[in-house]
Amino acid sequence: MTTDPARPFGRVLTAMVTPFAEDGSIDLAGAQELAAHLVDRQAHDGLVVHGTTGESPTTSDAEQRAVLEAVLDAVGDRATVVAGVGTNDTAHSIDRAREAERLGVHGLLVVTPYYNKPPQAGLLRHFTAVADATGLPVMLYDIPPRSVVPIEVETLVRAAEHPRIVAVKDAKADLGAVAWTLARTDLAYYSGEDMLNLPLLAIGAVGVVSVVGHLVGQRLAELIAAVEAGDLERARSVNQALLPVYTGVFRTQGVIMVKAALRELGLPAGPVRPPLVDATPEQIAQLRTDLADGGIAL
Repeated sequence: MTTDPARPFGRVLTAMVTPFAEDGSIDLAGAQELAAHLVDRQAHDGLVVHGTTGESPTTSDAEQRAVLEAVLDAVGDRATVVAGVGTNDTAHSIDRAREAERLGVHGLLVVTPYYNKPPQAGLLRHFTAVADATGLPVMLYDIPPRSVVPIEVETLVRAAEHPRIVAVKDAKADLGAVAWTLARTDLAYYSGEDMLNLPLLAIGAVGVVSVVGHLVGQRLAELIAAVEAGDLERARSVNQALLPVYTGVFRTQGVIMVKAALRELGLPAGPVRPPLVDATPEQIAQLRTDLADGGIAL
């Protein structure tokens, strides 16, 4: 687990899928196998469990608790386990945060409340209330395509005053806002949008919370190392080689395509839950081409 305060959750994290059995039930053994694979063979410092890629909207609190316990048992002694606990209900988010702390997770991911479109003052109150509820470090998740409401720079500056709000997973695609936030706070930034991994790292992000990391964790570690070494030529080369992987995984919902790829590789994944739908044969054929172009043979 990371001990670097500049990188409170590590460098390479993946928003891990939640493996399901063919009948749609949780596959706890599969979750443990996948977590161990990512940490031991794909160079992961940590895992985010029950983010959107983990299908948090369609898994119950009890199911999420069981998966967290399983993942902690599998890799909690050698990787940072971050629990996605954010919802659009502050009280519910607090309850989930406290439960995650009780289970022994190492940090919390708190997404911008979605659907109810709170103003910036509401965002700040929500984030600080969740951060107040436990002793765990908090990573805010800024993703306007899902939440509609962005976390504005001034709100991030004020949130950063909280001693436990230490990081941001950024999927806002606003490099200027990130640059200003980095200039005005000590928040650790993590790229939450794989296609923008390199530009975010280049302006000061410390790591990634990736979806394609399920497949290319070691290469993401290489990308980060190249940026940190100041070798932008090498970083551009690694990033360019990864472009077909980024594109292939996000031709539709990332979890749909990552689960398809994991199934093809013989790793635990299973189906997605409605309202998501599994990849079609045509989509899998295109995915095979995309990943082959990116150096991955299914």
